[in-house]
Formats: sequence, structure tokens, C-alpha cells
Amino acid sequence: MIKVKTHNLIIISFLIGIFVTGTFFYFNIEKRITELEKKISPENIIEQERKTEYQPQTSQEEKTVLAIEKVSPAVVSIIISKDLPVYETEYSNPFKEFEEFFGEPFGFEIPQYKQKGTEKKEIGWGTGFIVSSDGLILTNKHVVSDEEAEYTALTNDGEKYKVQVLARDGFQDLAILKIEREKPFPFVELGDSSKLQIGQTVIAIGNALGEFQNTVSVGVISGLRRTIVASGGGGEAEILENIIQTDAAINQGNSGGPLLNLKGEAIGINVAMALGAENIGFAIPIDRAKIDLEKFKKFGKIIYPYLGIWYWNITPELQKEMNLSVSQGAWITRWTKDQYGHWYKMEDPAVIPGTAAEKAGLKEDDIILEFNNEIISPENPLAKIIQKYNPEDKITLKVLREGKEFSIEATLGERE
Repeated sequence: MIKVKTHNLIIISFLIGIFVTGTFFYFNIEKRITELEKKISPENIIEQERKTEYQPQTSQEEKTVLAIEKVSPAVVSIIISKDLPVYETEYSNPFKEFEEFFGEPFGFEIPQYKQKGTEKKEIGWGTGFIVSSDGLILTNKHVVSDEEAEYTALTNDGEKYKVQVLARDGFQDLAILKIEREKPFPFVELGDSSKLQIGQTVIAIGNALGEFQNTVSVGVISGLRRTIVASGGGGEAEILENIIQTDAAINQGNSGGPLLNLKGEAIGINVAMALGAENIGFAIPIDRAKIDLEKFKKFGKIIYPYLGIWYWNITPELQKEMNLSVSQGAWITRWTKDQYGHWYKMEDPAVIPGTAAEKAGLKEDDIILEFNNEIISPENPLAKIIQKYNPEDKITLKVLREGKEFSIEATLGERE
């Protein structure tokens, strides 16, 4: 009797086990089917695609991508437009009287071009970047040099704004512009260009060739404190000092765009590229632009203290090339270079008449060694030092003339 009951219990337990197991597998399979249906749903596929977007492979790459995403909305294309004459073609017959006399046409007409009004056309492009929420823009002076032209800022999202040119820097290739709207603009934070290092990674953004908006190139700082002769192609050239050199590609149309560090801060303003070279570009240090912004906000214009000399900052290379007696200082001279790097002598005097320099007694071939007890060197050029002062400031100069050193005092003027 006990054996029979035990056997029945075993059978019942077995059947219950089969039922429970089957039920588990049924619900498990149903759960798996439900999960599979969710995975292949359109909503889930879109979400998975979003999660599998490109992921940077290195920390530097990630910083580069983030910096570009941060800054791009504040980089604008500058479109240059101007009213140009429109001509239409008319044909005249110089032999009309002869045709009437002979009674048959000669079939000869001369085209003539007659102006028929004007038409606004795009004549150039450049780049700028917004530096404040109220729409202040930094760019190069040569981008907005035509005072008769009109300028439009095109943002990355396709919006256009009329540009007001507030100030053009007469000494550096810089300009301050303004655009307006009710809501605040995104803007680029300004970094510190005084502590840049050769080899530091930089990013250039600009409207390359006037066609490819917000084109990005990445490189390194390949040189510091360069002096270059820059030409805009219109025959005018200017000497730019204390310039950043980079191998990040800077193309036509990039002028005025920001040169960024990996934090997304502007540490320079793209200004020029070297002709006949590959990947040698130049940028104005952002600290120079900061001074312009401060002076504009304080005085309503960009003012410069003015000494009144033509000069070169002496380097060991220049000392050897021009046979100078010292390896640093500011050499007052009429010697200069054209855009191809060839030396020639200007007709203008090295010491400009009526200026602080002439009144103080400076002469051609003098070498200024110190400016208010601050040594002039390749790392600390005269242009950098004088920016700390304002017109009417009294300063002392240590001068080397014909092998003898002496000091003179001068009162700075204002550069027009």
C-alpha cells in the first residue's frame, strides 16, 4: 500500500513538473518574441542608429570635435556686395548714309556698349566670428576695406544680417563689426595668446574660397613671433609683427576666421597664407584684438600711440643679413621688403616729420634698445610694448647711435 501511494506521488510530481516547465518556457518564449518585436520596431531602430553615431577614438580627437561644435554657430561668412554698372549692347550702322545713297544695305553694324543703371553684385567673401552676445564681430581689416561696399553676415544656420563696420584698425589687419537681433547671439570665447607653444594643436575655421562655409582644418602652431609682409592682392602691402605661424590650412576666404585651441577658445585671427608654400598660414594673436576691443569700448574708436618711425625689430638673422652691431632692438630705417621678400629703400624718411620721434631727436639708423626701461627683443618687440601706452604718455628711450648709448624723452602722439 505504501509503495503504490509513493509511485502515484512520483507520477503526479512528474506531471506537475512538466506543466510548470512548459508554462515557464511558454511565457519565456512569449517574452523573447515581445523583446524581438521591440528591437525591430522603427522607433527602436532610429534610437539604435542615434546611439551608434561616430564616437571619437582619442581624447584629442574628442576635444577637436567638441571645440568645432561649440564654435561653429558663432562663425559667420562675410559677403561683400557692391553696386556695379550694367551695360547693354546696341548696334549702330556707320554706313547708313552710304546705304541710303546707293539704295542697298551693306550689312555691316558695330556693337556699342551703353550703361543702363547699376546692379548689386557679390564681389568678394571673407570670414568673421561673433565675440559677444550683442553681435560684435572680429575680422580682418582687408575683408571690409572697401568703404563703398555693403557687407552681409551669413550664419551657419543660413540667417543673414546686415553688417555695420564700427572700426578699422589702421595699424593691424583687424576690424570690428556689428550685427543685431532681439535674442542673444552665440559667441566665441577669447583665449590667451601670450602663452602659446610651438607644437600646440590648433583649429582654423573659415569660409574657404568663398564657397565652402565653416570649413575646418587642424594643425599645430609651427612658429611664433613672425614678421611678415602681407598683401591683399590690390598692390598694397603692410608689415605685420608678432604673428602666429601654423600648418593648419588657411585658404582664400578664411581671412578673419578664428584660430582655436582645443578648448574652443580663439587664440588668433587667420590673416594670410604664404605664397609658393604648402600649409604655411599666419594668424594675428588674439591678445592684439582684445586691446582693440577694449579701446573701442572705452574711446568709441581704435586709437594708437604714435612714435613716428619706420623700423625693423632686429633678430640675429637680420643682424647678420644687414650687418648690424646688435642682435636685438628696433632699427630705424628706410629699408623694407616687398611682398616677394626683396629689399628696397623707401622714398619716405625713416623718421616722419612733425612726430614725437622727430621732436625727440631720433635719426635714421638709430637703434632703440629700451622703451621705458623695457628691453626690445624678438620676443618683446616694439609694437607689443607700445600697445601698453596711450597718446600723450611721456616715455624714455635708450638709443644706440654710432656705437654710443644715450637716453632721450618723448611724448607719444596719436596715430591717425
